[in-house]
Amino acid sequence: MTGAAGARPAPKPPLASGSGRAIHAGMVPQNIAIVGAGLAGMACAKTLEAHGATVRLFEKSRRPGGRLATRRVEVEGVNHAFDHGAQYLTARGAHFAAVLEAARAATWPDENRKVGRPNMATIGRGLADGLDIAVNRNVVEIVGQPGAWILRHHDAGLITPGGPAPDSAPAEDGPFDAVALTVPAPQAIPLLAGPAPHLAHVLEGVVMAPCWTAMIAFPTRIPLPDTLRLAGGPIGWAARDSSKPGRVAEQENWVVQASPDWSREHLERRPADVALMLRDALEKLAGQTLPPTIICLAHRWRYALVETPLGAPCLWDPALGLGAGGDWAIAARAEAAVDSAAALAAAIRRA
Repeated sequence: MTGAAGARPAPKPPLASGSGRAIHAGMVPQNIAIVGAGLAGMACAKTLEAHGATVRLFEKSRRPGGRLATRRVEVEGVNHAFDHGAQYLTARGAHFAAVLEAARAATWPDENRKVGRPNMATIGRGLADGLDIAVNRNVVEIVGQPGAWILRHHDAGLITPGGPAPDSAPAEDGPFDAVALTVPAPQAIPLLAGPAPHLAHVLEGVVMAPCWTAMIAFPTRIPLPDTLRLAGGPIGWAARDSSKPGRVAEQENWVVQASPDWSREHLERRPADVALMLRDALEKLAGQTLPPTIICLAHRWRYALVETPLGAPCLWDPALGLGAGGDWAIAARAEAAVDSAAALAAAIRRA
């Protein structure tokens, strides 16, 4: 999730942005729902609202931002923060560079990479400002018809991955002229399977890798450089998170991200076990016994890295007013999420 991983080429999908036929000639959707308030969803919403649309976002997590995430942990009255999602952002184009400049992102660990201050979640909060975002809402179904779509959703706290559906009936929002999905492609597939099976079929070609991330705090500095990128073994990336600008430099907080292969192998392990395994792997890299940890936690990102992208900027069917986009459409970079959002917004406006 550093934003620098490569992606294998993928065949062009049979349906991408701009294809299909309009259902209401000359009419642009004005009341739009976006499922997912990560970087792509919020960027898409900002663009659509700038052109006069009314947008409502639905986010499964407690706060927007997606992988622009920061975990805060208090121990004995002391607060520790870990950027346990995206580690840094890079900008190749002027548009994303302007987004990072507006967020007052700082350079780290070199001039080509940027981080939020005082944490990565700050960038997400800035994008969320002024948007209508319903958090803790797990959208489970899209029903209705073109021009009058209804979203059915549950309180995310009532849903356990792989568990039974909640006993209570889902809440409903709508009708919406159009619905855009900016969640990971595997999560978009079941939502599109009913109203747009052809779009769901196209997304089956997207492959995303998981990432286990450990958040570890030590009482004293450990003998490792601020950043480590490794090939092979359990650790893919490790960083002294407290070395980033705006952090508490006196703390020794580490983020350790497992490699995709290791994450797949241990995908269903208990978080506590994974945290200890990655802590031991870090100790092996240090070549000496490390001090007892103050904090040792793990978080699983089931869909973290794009391995096989869609091969088109986005999916959009103007006849249905349904589509999807995200970094998975283009490449394993945060900037790709913004580029896909721009393409998706443009396709909606052309409808």
